[in-house]
Formats: sequence, C-alpha cells, structure tokens
Amino acid sequence: MEFIKHDINIDFVGKRLVAIIASLVLIFLGLGTMVLKGGPLYGIDFAGGTLVQLKFAEQPDIGRIRQALDEKGMGAAIIQSLGEEKIAVRVKSEVGQQDTVSDDIHGALVADFGEDGVSVELVEMVGPQVGADLRRKGMLSIVYAMMGILVYITLRFQFRFALGAIAALVHDVLITIGVFSVFGKEFTLPVVAALLTIIGYSLNDTIVVYDRIRENMRRSPKDNLAGVVNSSINQTLSRTVLTSGTTLFVVMCLFFFGGEVIHDFSFALLVGVLVGTYSSIYIASPILLLGSKPLEVSGKR
Repeated sequence: MEFIKHDINIDFVGKRLVAIIASLVLIFLGLGTMVLKGGPLYGIDFAGGTLVQLKFAEQPDIGRIRQALDEKGMGAAIIQSLGEEKIAVRVKSEVGQQDTVSDDIHGALVADFGEDGVSVELVEMVGPQVGADLRRKGMLSIVYAMMGILVYITLRFQFRFALGAIAALVHDVLITIGVFSVFGKEFTLPVVAALLTIIGYSLNDTIVVYDRIRENMRRSPKDNLAGVVNSSINQTLSRTVLTSGTTLFVVMCLFFFGGEVIHDFSFALLVGVLVGTYSSIYIASPILLLGSKPLEVSGKR
C-alpha cells in the first residue's frame, strides 16, 4: 500500500538546519523547566513512600479500589494485586507518616467494602535510598541500551551511521523528558519502560531509512550524498507515515481509554512516536552529511 506517491520530492535535507535549531530550542526549554522546578518530579517508585498491604474478604476489583482511593484524594496511589485476595497500595509520603497513611487508606476502603471486608496486614516505609537505587538502575538501562545500539549500527553500517542513530535517540529521550517536566508529570518505572520502548521504535524507523540510503549509494556511488539522503527519505516516507500513523492511533486509544494506571506510560509513548518519527527524518539522516568527505559504502548487512 502506497499512501504517498513514490515520486514525491520534499527537500528534507535543505530544512535540516531549521529542524535542528527547533529541536535544540525544545530540548533547552524542557531542561530549563526542569532546572527551575528543582529537578524531575519523581513518583513513588523513585521518591519513596508508604507501602500498605491489605487483605480482602473476597477478590477485589482494582478499579473499585482506585475509585475509593480517588474519592479520598489518593488517586495517584500505585495499586498492585498480590493474589489470594491481597492488594498492595503504595502512596507518596514522608518518614513517620506510615500510620496516618495506613489509616487513611483503610478508612477509604472500609467505607466501600465494609469493616469486615478489608483489613491491614502490613505497613512499610519505602525509603528514598531505594528510590535513588531505582533511579540509577533506570538511567543505566537507557545508557546500556544506547551503547548496544551504537555497537550494532557500527557493525551493520558504519560509525557515522551509528552517531546519527544515537543522536536521534538522545534527542527523543531528552524531548520526552522535557515534555514531562513542562506538564508536571511524574517519572515512574513505567515511564522508564516507555523511554526504552521509544528508543526501540525510533531506532526501527531510522534503520529503514538507513537501509534505503545504503542501497541508493550502491546504485549511484557518484551521486551527491545530500541528494541520495534526501531521495531515500522521500522513498521511505509512505512507509514512515503509515507505520507511525497506525502506531499513533493505537497509542492514542491507550492514552484516552486505557485508564489511570497506564496514562503516563501512554503519554510518553504518544510524545515518543511523534518525536521519533521526526528525528528519523530530520536528525539521524542529515548527520550523515557532516564532514566533506563522501561516505564509503559498507558491504555488511
């Protein structure tokens, strides 16, 4: 299926400077907002809080529990099923507030499930040191992913291709984090998972364009590199629009109808799909034009 005519010729490469400036403005805007706010707004996973384990008389409905907590102003709580009619609820709190938080949660649920329907089994304080360890591991997972991608792209294509791919991925992650900071959304473990998903999605889009660039360079090794890159982007544009469009539709459904639990996860994906598609065209590919020497075509696949 061809959504866009094969002979289309949009000058993407000619607009690369404007696109790069726009990206830098967005990145610095996001980072600047983060600095003004004193850093990222960490969720319970990273900032610590109180863990309350509850036992129900019968298997409870998670949605019903969330509604009961939301009515008491605890809609941001993380709810996890432990099986055997047990539920774990985590909410953000300060040291020494465990008992108060536990009473608030128990009171909210008793009002809905009855005095005999729910009881508190365990109350624990998840300290900030645990959150700091999770933050470190979350950042390392993103760094390790990019290092692996750098090696993979270098082996499959060339190092200059790898630099373009990594630059696009860093661009996508920074803009997504910046958008979260601007809108005051919390960073949680699901958001880290979303960032890793964005890296994989954006890389796949970039690889498709890179493959076409390499094929065209083999067919016309004497052609101007800027022309080859631009024509390759245009030739894959139909596939890019169709793939990104269908993915975006699914992510929008998750965002609007997926519920509170995956709201931030789907929001990160929503931003990431848009930014990842943009970076494959305006960031990853134009970086191949850096330097005056023409690229040698690798024979590796």
